Amino acid sequence: MARGSSSDSDSSKGYTRTATKAAGALKASKSGRRSGVAGTKREVPWFLIGAGVVLIGLVTLLTINLLPKYQEQVALEEWTPTAENPDPSTAISDVQIIDYPAALHVSSTQRVAYDHTPPLGGPHDATWATCTGVVYPEAIRTENAVHSMEHGAVWVTYNPDTVPADQIASLAARVQGQQYMMMSPYPNLDPPISIQSWGHQLQVDSADDERIGQFIAALRLNPNTYPEVGASCSSFPGSGFDPDNPPLFDPNPPGPDAVPMDGAGSTTDTSELGGTQAPMTEPAP
Repeated sequence: MARGSSSDSDSSKGYTRTATKAAGALKASKSGRRSGVAGTKREVPWFLIGAGVVLIGLVTLLTINLLPKYQEQVALEEWTPTAENPDPSTAISDVQIIDYPAALHVSSTQRVAYDHTPPLGGPHDATWATCTGVVYPEAIRTENAVHSMEHGAVWVTYNPDTVPADQIASLAARVQGQQYMMMSPYPNLDPPISIQSWGHQLQVDSADDERIGQFIAALRLNPNTYPEVGASCSSFPGSGFDPDNPPLFDPNPPGPDAVPMDGAGSTTDTSELGGTQAPMTEPAP
């Protein structure tokens, strides 16, 4: 019996060891699974999220800045001259239209007794003011500017004492770098903003007036409204007009020797100072 009891005790001990090992293995397995789950936890892709936010911001910024310009461009298409509508400016309210004879030239020392302020046509200097999108910081000689309009340019003027800086910047943005455009201050101007092309004028109170864009679209390089189609707006050496140091505006009233609007005392011909005109740098629309 003693021997039998010993055998049963050994078997019991073996079973206990086996059970203990099995329990340990199960515990280790569960621990490993928990460790594995923690090891595969996903990280937040902050870089991609940041890039997406930046991209959305850029798209929004472009939309805010470009969409209004695109919408304005589409809206201005109806003001572009066509064979059926050669002068769309006739439909713009408050545009003044006057017919002036062309090629009435005066010398660089002569004044013209213009009939409007600023003038929109009439006798003018034999040299044109450079009108290749130049924004002049100071008022320029009127007689040179009128000649530029004879070449198809639009001249933007404003009263420097009454037009706020942000509105001046808004006007300049329409002119800067645009062929057959120029801009300059015009002292004592009232209303404060006046836009001219040959024989046409629009005067407004604000740079935000939508008629400004309509006027430019209708009349800049409109071959139906200015005399010297194909004439240049660029300056050339020795012409007498340096865009970096232009002849300045004379604030004094024209004297009794000023050339009248009928051109008496002017040189009436079709020649330009400097000889043959240079070709246009931009085709008419």
